[in-house]
Amino acid sequence: MRLRVEFTTEPFDLDEAPAHAVVARDIVTGAELDAVDVGPFGNTAEGDADQVLGAVSALLRESLGAGATRVSLQVNVIAEADGAKGSEGSAT
Repeated sequence: MRLRVEFTTEPFDLDEAPAHAVVARDIVTGAELDAVDVGPFGNTAEGDADQVLGAVSALLRESLGAGATRVSLQVNVIAEADGAKGSEGSAT
């Protein structure tokens, strides 16, 4: 199964990336996920379910530990690599 995670961490800081945002970025970029897109107001990544769920667990623990006061996320099942369609819906 393949999953897509979309997430944001708060509080926001428009002047520089807060520590919790840097930690979250480092986790998803280092997790061997596909299609990672990191931006100032939202982030997405796709990959194998085990990779995504492992990254989400680390992201929650480490970004909260680095000062995040809120982490918003959505996890969806997406189409398999062979073209079979997964059911769209929240996995969390």
